[in-house]
Amino acid sequence: MKQSIDGNQIHIATGGRAHQPDRPFIFFLHGSGQSHLTWVLQTRLLAYDGYNIVAPDFPAHGLSEGDALTSIEDMAAWVLRLADRLGVDNFILAGHSQGALVALELAARHPERIDRLVLIGCAAAIPVNDYLVSASQNKLDAAIKMMTGWGHGLRAHKHENSQPGFSHLGFGRQLMAANHTDALHVDLTACNNYSSGADAAANITMPTLVILAGADKMTPVKFGKKLADMIPDAELVIVDKAGHMLPAEHPDDVNTPLRAFLPH
Repeated sequence: MKQSIDGNQIHIATGGRAHQPDRPFIFFLHGSGQSHLTWVLQTRLLAYDGYNIVAPDFPAHGLSEGDALTSIEDMAAWVLRLADRLGVDNFILAGHSQGALVALELAARHPERIDRLVLIGCAAAIPVNDYLVSASQNKLDAAIKMMTGWGHGLRAHKHENSQPGFSHLGFGRQLMAANHTDALHVDLTACNNYSSGADAAANITMPTLVILAGADKMTPVKFGKKLADMIPDAELVIVDKAGHMLPAEHPDDVNTPLRAFLPH
């Protein structure tokens, strides 16, 4: 699906199913340097479960045009404009990593629009290694290799997964290389600059599910637990031995609690 937002053509994955009236919407927000492909093993499943899926590529990512958005706050406002453009008043909101920060900010700002919140591989703040930030601007190939290396657990490095013949590292590198060349640097800088996560978490009022990766090197699980403790009555799931890219690396361990959490 394509939509024009702020004068740019934006790509939206729908899980291969057209939106249907009177079905709940789920918005999936990808992380730094990622795209809708982060969610391919969630969006198709849930589309065939009967949910209306909206998994956009943020500007300058994947198949979307435009300049990369420079702050988490701007990204949250952009998602709301997208919902308005689609005529969606209320929706379930799921985010991974940077996308979780965006989801957290949007849910705190506009609780009347968000029915349920899902935060994956997240924390209230996601500071980024200085060398990675620099490399993302000057040595993009090296930055992509670092992120895919740090972002996956041991199982992925051994090419052991539930999808025979599939390489998580190779997939991750191709996905990130398909973005605009400055998208990763802008994303990482936006994460570094975001400081409102704790305040946003304290203002969350809707049912919330937090899914963390036990072997996460990029957003260590101890910080994700602190975030879950900040959110009233948040449900917490920890996927042991998973790396940061757990929606792709451990799809079954994400999909099972996600499906249980969603309205039926």
